[in-house]
Amino acid sequence: MHRSALRASHTEEPNEIELRAKDVARVHALRQNRSWLNRILLFFMLIGPGILVMIADNDAGGVITYAQTGATYGIGFFIPALILSGFIAYAVQEMTVRLGAVTHRGHAEMIWGRYGAFWGWFSLIDLVVANVLTLITEFIGITVGLSVFGVPPALSAGLAILVDAGALLFLRYYTWERFALAIAVFNLVFVPLALMAHPDWHAVIAALGTWAVPGGFTPVFLFVVLANFGTTIAPWMLFFQQSSVVDKGMTVHDIRHGQMDTALGSAAMVIVALALVILTGTLVHGRPGAGSFDIQQILQVIGHRLGRTGQDLFAIGLAEAGLISAIALTASTSWAMGEAFDWPKSINLPPQVAWRFYLPGIVSAVIAAAIVLIPHAPLGFLNLTVQVIAAIFMPAALMFLLLLLNDRDIMGSYANTPRQNLVAFLIIGLLIVLNGIYGLSVVWPGLF
Repeated sequence: MHRSALRASHTEEPNEIELRAKDVARVHALRQNRSWLNRILLFFMLIGPGILVMIADNDAGGVITYAQTGATYGIGFFIPALILSGFIAYAVQEMTVRLGAVTHRGHAEMIWGRYGAFWGWFSLIDLVVANVLTLITEFIGITVGLSVFGVPPALSAGLAILVDAGALLFLRYYTWERFALAIAVFNLVFVPLALMAHPDWHAVIAALGTWAVPGGFTPVFLFVVLANFGTTIAPWMLFFQQSSVVDKGMTVHDIRHGQMDTALGSAAMVIVALALVILTGTLVHGRPGAGSFDIQQILQVIGHRLGRTGQDLFAIGLAEAGLISAIALTASTSWAMGEAFDWPKSINLPPQVAWRFYLPGIVSAVIAAAIVLIPHAPLGFLNLTVQVIAAIFMPAALMFLLLLLNDRDIMGSYANTPRQNLVAFLIIGLLIVLNGIYGLSVVWPGLF
């Protein structure tokens, strides 16, 4: 697509435009009457993409990574690191809100239209591969979590696919988003679990000012750091939130609400991540071999220390984290494929009209579930590796986002400010440095 044609010349299904316009009209009607009740209703109507992307970012892979981090390193370095990661996630995702609201185009569509097929294919392959790998970790969480209740892995994976596909195929965007948010609420179950562990709050507070690296810059430590950043910011999040903003019908008038939505989601994400590190840092860290515990062993320790209720709550949270993220990841794959190939690309559309749009996301979930069900698959290693791969892919994804946010032909007055660019370049630089240090530590283990 020609650069000058990005805004005006895209062909959409009339039904897609009509359905999206209904939601926009509802928002416009609420804006006409500025009563306090209408303002509250407007807020609750517009929130969704930011909270959903951040809660889905605390996916099963993230839960496992944070739990293993606390078990290995305890309450210390990762407490302030995770708080910092929340600010990083907000800075990145806020840009997708502005880009989607201004252009009314998804992330994949913008890259293909602005930078051509080569970079379009590059970003699409990057996303699809990363999404399938990440979906593997979601089905690990679902199968492990439900196994606590005696559900066989094949059945739990099959049920998860049915829920995911059913929501995607048969719910309109607004209903689909509310359904996903209802599931996302259960992500907060880890907060009362952390309180049940009775942590040393003095140690937690002291950790905020302590950046000492436990055990030094070993390859294992750097691997865990990369995994934590990989589960905080990932390429799928850029595609997901921008497409959500577009499918929701948000405009430049909604940017402030989108920023508030993203800030609330970032806060929730950090609180849950901290709860997990505090939980396992209190209950599991220090036990013999805790640094190599997989999630099943961590679950056993939680059950031993907190009883069956604690174990069940953790299992429910783990399964929920996998399910909510599977829902988000399959949608992001479908949106990206639909945008790249100019297919109908809205969750508002019925399956018979947009089957090509729905198919890639559902197929990616089926592939991931099948891999998890392979006997004796190294699931723990796969989980951490997926998070590291996400961190390695992220700088390239961020560069495309930055280029688009600084293109005033597209963004006009909503382009990045110098301060926003500085923050973005610092984030990219941090990821590049961490990736580089990790690579050097692998090649020359004694270097650090």
